[in-house]
Amino acid sequence: MRLGPFQYNLHRFLNTKSKGRDIAEPPSPRAFTSPSRLFFFPLKQEPLPPPATRRIPEPGVKLPHRMPRKAKPAAKATAAVAAATGVQYWLLKTEPGEWSWSDQARAPGGVAPWDGVRNRQAINSLRAMRPGDRCLFYHSGAGAASRRVVGVVEVVRPWYEGEGDGEGKEAAAGGAVDVRAVGEFRNPVPLGDIKKAAGEVEGMKDFALLRQARLSVMPVPAKIWDWICDAGGGFVQVGEVEEEED
Repeated sequence: MRLGPFQYNLHRFLNTKSKGRDIAEPPSPRAFTSPSRLFFFPLKQEPLPPPATRRIPEPGVKLPHRMPRKAKPAAKATAAVAAATGVQYWLLKTEPGEWSWSDQARAPGGVAPWDGVRNRQAINSLRAMRPGDRCLFYHSGAGAASRRVVGVVEVVRPWYEGEGDGEGKEAAAGGAVDVRAVGEFRNPVPLGDIKKAAGEVEGMKDFALLRQARLSVMPVPAKIWDWICDAGGGFVQVGEVEEEED
């Protein structure tokens, strides 16, 4: 079919307009604002779980914050003695070449400061001492023959901070306790005898003298204290002259 001039021009015009521009696609339904975008509809939420139930103490009852730790045998024995008599038992180690029993006994009134301790555990033991506490005087050293309990001293002054040297510097170990010589054992008790009694005396296996060889200050359980004093045959008090047996 042959087009006339008008029809031909109209057809050409329409084809040119459609090729020269992008024909817009019909709008998407999402382009329109839906009611859910205009209004807030809260979602359905599950109920929160109930808070953890807590134990409410009764009036006058205090709940512990944590489980108490199990006390060590040595600490328990020392605490029991302290509660019953008010006296605690300890052991003090010293090198005979630096400070021996003779040096302690020759001090004015037999009283001298026990200082120079650097180990934290040993310092805590010194801090726990009270006047009237008794201590075993133990000679340590490189030779096995020199390691033995030789006497007993008594605490006469509790822990006090060390004095400086006048130039703003503190004492080497920071503090001390004062002890007084009470008496020297008639029979010094060697470390070897103490080790042999580990299976006979209650608590001896856990005694810090056998378990912590480098510890210089330690508590002594009452039963071990009694055993060592018996093994030492008692002691001669400072200033007392021992009578010779015929």
